[in-house]
Amino acid sequence: MHRAGPTLRRLAKYGIVLGGGTCILAWASMQDSEMPNVSATAFEDQMKYAWSPLPTRQNMIDSLKKDEFDVLVIGGGATGCGVALDAVSRGLKTGLVEKFDFSAGTSSRSTKLIHGGVRYLQKAVFNLDIEQYRMVKEALSERANLIQIAPHLAYPFPIMLPIYKYWQVPYFWAGIKTYDVIAGKQLLKPSYYLSKRKALELFPMLKKEKLVGALVYYDGQHDDARMNIAIAISAARMGGTMTNYTEVVKLHKKKDASGKEVVCGARVKDRQTGEEFDVKAKCVINATGPYTDNIRLMDNAEERKICQPSQGVHIVLPDYYSPEKMGLLDPSTSDGRIIFFLPWQKHTLAGTTDSSCDLTDSPAPTEKEIQFILNEVKNYLHPDVEVRRGDVLSAWCGIRPLVSDPNKKDTQSVARNHIIEVAADNLITIAGGKWTTYRHMAEETVDKAVEVCSLKPPKPCQTKGLLLDGAHGWTPTLFIRLVQDFGLESEVAQHLANTYGDKAFKIAKMSSLTGKRWPIIGKRLHDDFPYLEAEVRYAVREYACTAIDIIARRTRLAFCNANAADEALPRVIEIMAEELKWNKSRQQEELTSARAFLRREMGLDLGSGTSNIPINFTKDEINMYVKRFKSLDRDNKGYISVNDLRRYFKQTGERVTEDQLHDILSEVDLNRNAQVDLGEFLQLVYYAQIAAKINSLDENDQDLHRKHQMLMSALKSGAVANSRFAMAAELSAEKIPVDRSGGGV
Repeated sequence: MHRAGPTLRRLAKYGIVLGGGTCILAWASMQDSEMPNVSATAFEDQMKYAWSPLPTRQNMIDSLKKDEFDVLVIGGGATGCGVALDAVSRGLKTGLVEKFDFSAGTSSRSTKLIHGGVRYLQKAVFNLDIEQYRMVKEALSERANLIQIAPHLAYPFPIMLPIYKYWQVPYFWAGIKTYDVIAGKQLLKPSYYLSKRKALELFPMLKKEKLVGALVYYDGQHDDARMNIAIAISAARMGGTMTNYTEVVKLHKKKDASGKEVVCGARVKDRQTGEEFDVKAKCVINATGPYTDNIRLMDNAEERKICQPSQGVHIVLPDYYSPEKMGLLDPSTSDGRIIFFLPWQKHTLAGTTDSSCDLTDSPAPTEKEIQFILNEVKNYLHPDVEVRRGDVLSAWCGIRPLVSDPNKKDTQSVARNHIIEVAADNLITIAGGKWTTYRHMAEETVDKAVEVCSLKPPKPCQTKGLLLDGAHGWTPTLFIRLVQDFGLESEVAQHLANTYGDKAFKIAKMSSLTGKRWPIIGKRLHDDFPYLEAEVRYAVREYACTAIDIIARRTRLAFCNANAADEALPRVIEIMAEELKWNKSRQQEELTSARAFLRREMGLDLGSGTSNIPINFTKDEINMYVKRFKSLDRDNKGYISVNDLRRYFKQTGERVTEDQLHDILSEVDLNRNAQVDLGEFLQLVYYAQIAAKINSLDENDQDLHRKHQMLMSALKSGAVANSRFAMAAELSAEKIPVDRSGGGV
């Protein structure tokens, strides 16, 4: 009884707070607005542009050069494209420029959830924080709208919250039910409680020791990159000038009728051709996410920075780590963060982390963050599921654009919601917020633009209920028509229907014959994935300009499996070369660039594992090799070349073949620049000695494959015995290190 006392008191306390907070918020939610029903007239208006032809990218560039725009948007992420769609749908002449590809940054690297924010709800209830409440309420409304306007890309998705303490059952139940209440009539599906037995039936991988039960609630899930592109394509079909790989290099200003200096356009650079030209606009909107301050400081070098970049890492694991249609939420990790564990694209997505970072064009995951996620995942999975580092198929990092509100005196506080700033020269900045609320952010931004820049749109905001590209003719059974009418595999047909919606028929018509009895058409880019070669050709028509655009955003191959993306690259480049008339030099540039992207941004650089393997040299040996490195680095560049290495091995008499040298370099030279620094040189010498020992095992042994396997085993495991007997035994057993097996990065 003495032990039960504190638990009962805590339960009573939480019950009072949650019950009271729930009642207050329930009353506030009574004013909830219903989702708009699209009228027949409005639907007919939407159908006018749904199938209108897309201008070419060159048409877009020509429009930027000659037209004067009501609104020029800088930034092609979710927010920027949302602003462009809102403006053009009101009847404003709209242009958009994006330095990279649509959704190249944060908008393609999210947790793939469309959600209100369970963690914000907790703060709203306990602190009776009306701002947090409004943010959750707004997000839940936008969640319902996004699922309605893009049903082929977004859908209700169940997430399980496992409970391991009895007192947490009413605590979490009250919180999740409050989440339902705030959603009001826009509730996706009601939450429910599961017994331990039912929870394990639905999520058999779950750790069952001390499990009490589980709660299941619903949020939305989507393909974030494709959603972003659908928004951009919708704006283009409605007459917006949407250009990727177009960078703002300068903002133009002039004096208005009252003598006030105002922004009137920008100098931009087409990064595909190098050409620079001017774009005229009555209003310029900065929607650049993490790059918010870059544009603000370009406008006024005296402005204080408001963006505080924070990076979040996600990893992708094989499908067997989670059920096909049930996610998992860890509400309290070892350091207080929240971790989601979700099925996505027939894989398992886990993340995210949260740490401050510097702004970069190429955010990269770290091994420390990957290990953190893996360790947290282990805490919730059954012991039979061995969480292995080698099962990480891809790892990526996104930069959150957290912002402090420049309109408030307290400059240290980070804005919980989005902020809109109007500069003295009328540059409008929209920053912060989250994926789910992009449409509402865009609406408020265009409202502010209309007010500040005296624009006269023919119509008010149209985007609530405005169907996105592919949604107009989509039905849940559309994929069956693709199978029956075109002879596509069912898996491929479902992928096309759930990615392109009613535009899936265009890809089907572009698909080539397989030469098989079944499927009749649809050559795959990779045997393990449903992506077709025809999608590459279609993506070029949707403004894909590089191989990275294809493997990262037009398909999600790089995000699902970095090694598979690498294997598909040559064919992707070959098809793009046919479409875009690339010469051999450009094709090689694309291959080099895409592989660098996979190594740095998708986790392949972290896969070798040699950087963490101890080198068994004495202090005297290390000093000796440092001197040898310096003798090779005659110009004090800090690195040596591959030819220097060949000379070194010839002088020392170590028998290392060219193939072995290539294998070792592949593992040691992580940045793949053919330049070996001192640390890499020490590792390389260490493994070269192992290679020499392998070569001396049997002078007459010509089994090159066997020797290659021995060397690769040594490189991957980092544990090589010195004796010939031990090496032979190790080879015959063909042991694979548990943490590195799995075929991942």
